[in-house]
Amino acid sequence: MSNIKLIIEERAANIGNFMVGRLLPFRQKRMVGPFIYIDHMGPVKLSERDNFDVLPHPHIGLSTLTFLFEGSIMHRDSLGNEVEIKPGAVNWMTAGKGIVHSERTPEYLRHSELFMHGLQIWVALPKALEEMDPEFFHVEEQDIPRWTEGDLEFKLVAGEAFDRKSPVPVYSKLFMIEIKSKTKQTVNIGDQLYGESGLYILEGAIESDGNVYDSKQLLVAKDSTLCEFTIHENSSIYIFGGEPLAEERFIDWNFVSSSKERIEVAKQMWKEQTFPKIKGDEVEYIPYPTPRFKK
Repeated sequence: MSNIKLIIEERAANIGNFMVGRLLPFRQKRMVGPFIYIDHMGPVKLSERDNFDVLPHPHIGLSTLTFLFEGSIMHRDSLGNEVEIKPGAVNWMTAGKGIVHSERTPEYLRHSELFMHGLQIWVALPKALEEMDPEFFHVEEQDIPRWTEGDLEFKLVAGEAFDRKSPVPVYSKLFMIEIKSKTKQTVNIGDQLYGESGLYILEGAIESDGNVYDSKQLLVAKDSTLCEFTIHENSSIYIFGGEPLAEERFIDWNFVSSSKERIEVAKQMWKEQTFPKIKGDEVEYIPYPTPRFKK
């Protein structure tokens, strides 16, 4: 990977009662392809008193991708979906014109110790689909394309690459690829990718042009051609990206849009609690955050 443009280190961020490592957005790189937001959750051990509870909150203009390595999350949304997310499965929720969801430790695990570890990702929608009806899809681990090349283990979490297609119903040309290796060896991506690309090192390390890059680093390429790099033993990496969107995207709290005015409408709707409710989770919610400093 000889064309590294930018190295982004994980930065601590608080999402309520849970600390995460934030990768995107970054001041020097707001998006990679249509990927606009990536948080690394954990790994963290939760006691029987410290459950994972992200209260009901809204989204517009994006799709969320939840991918766990350890733990379990109960997803509920205003469409009526109630699905337990387990390691290896993909939760893909498209907010479009507006959706509300919550993410909690399942009831049967709330008095147990458990580990939480995974990725929370937002993918901005193309402008023509920003106001589409909300949707939800859950893809089980066994339905995600996987293959091996020598000692390398590949998984196509979402999108299209390597002449394969994930069943996750994405709305733009993108890819999210998992590569694992138990041995040190060369990875040759060649010209298999397109648009923009980033490489996130979850565990282990990679080597390129004599430089070693360690875990919790996101390497952003100058273009999609990652070419060759060496993956170290017992390493797990994720390559993601795709065709960038033509228009700038704005983020305000949980809202993403090509229009600042549309975000203002969504903010007011949430303050007035006129978004749809989650059946069975109607009481609690996350208020729109108060600015820390007044102008």
